[in-house]
Amino acid sequence: MKQSGDTSRRSRTGGKSTAITHVASHARLLRDVSRTPAPSTRSRRSRPDAIIVPTARPASALTGLVELAAEMEVPLVVLCSRQATVEQVAERMGRVHRARGLVVQMDGHALPIPRWDTGEFAEVNGRRRSDLSAKRNVGLLLGRLQGWNKVIFIDDDITVSRTDIARLSDQLDTHQIAGMVCRKHPDNSVFCHARRLAKLPQDVFVTGAVLGVNTSDLPLQFFPDIYNEDWFFFAETAARHRLTNAGEARQAEYDPFDSPVRAEHEEFGDLLAEGLYSLIEDRGPRYSFRQLTHQAKRQFWSSYIDVRRQSLEEARSALRDYQGRKDCGHRVDAAIASLTAADKRYDAVHSPITADRCVEFLEAWQQDIVVWSRYFARTNNVGNTRGALDALGLLESQRVR
Repeated sequence: MKQSGDTSRRSRTGGKSTAITHVASHARLLRDVSRTPAPSTRSRRSRPDAIIVPTARPASALTGLVELAAEMEVPLVVLCSRQATVEQVAERMGRVHRARGLVVQMDGHALPIPRWDTGEFAEVNGRRRSDLSAKRNVGLLLGRLQGWNKVIFIDDDITVSRTDIARLSDQLDTHQIAGMVCRKHPDNSVFCHARRLAKLPQDVFVTGAVLGVNTSDLPLQFFPDIYNEDWFFFAETAARHRLTNAGEARQAEYDPFDSPVRAEHEEFGDLLAEGLYSLIEDRGPRYSFRQLTHQAKRQFWSSYIDVRRQSLEEARSALRDYQGRKDCGHRVDAAIASLTAADKRYDAVHSPITADRCVEFLEAWQQDIVVWSRYFARTNNVGNTRGALDALGLLESQRVR
């Protein structure tokens, strides 16, 4: 059976011949501080200015995070949509002694933030619809408007310890961005979950599901509306080898193969992120981030798409070997179906994934970074919560205690 690295191509980027392959682990881009002593959970260094939770699940899913924030005496900001409502989340928070914070409804609000060129890629994204990027960008803006220096984003399906939050918060005194990894039910794409199921090498990376950000450290990136939005957010930090891993969190288990549509929605973002990080790995910190993105031209993406499709087939082939076994369950069939759906995105009649679209997205992303950086730098502390919400056009909210 072929292992990761056997499916490779060579491409010339910036005058240099580059071996292009799927990279199973990007761990060497991280500064691992997960074993360093954390400050006391009672110290000011250990506490962020706010914990921000983007949520679309019912209020009951937030119980553990409400209790965590209350124990650490940190305000909790909950950004709600879909199944999450202001009234239900505020009522849930109100049950917990010492819980305090802000609950905001995000559905249906036209935010006064820049129009993104990267927002024009819905078709090649398989018509993926998600408000996670918007919520995280609003969280960054709220941090600036409220005068918070250190904020920690935690998704509503994450369990994390006070000690790790303390270590994560402490890192923000010297780093712009610090993250954590999820190994207990890995935070991976469908493609990576399928590789793991097929017994192929596959690691995890730090995730936006638990991410600390120092909003006073400028310039600061934004979260584009694409799968792997977190990888794009901290790509420059990773390229400079300044991204830290502060510990390990636990993500609630889910079935990554429940629908092939999930793989379709992830494929463009996963291809771009994995391809960009493989280039970062190859070139190292001696190249500026702008140089790296400029080198990812059509020839590079054409070669990387070939490798990606071979990697999809490698995983499918390995999984087919399991299909004939008596103990083979439904997950193998479902994983194969998901990989097939992802691969079909390259041959789609309407808006297929192509090398040209990859180049166009990166160009749009670079332009969006310039627009966002100017906008974010002009966003300053307004002195109160109501003023911050009014500035963002968020009219439906409730304060707790």
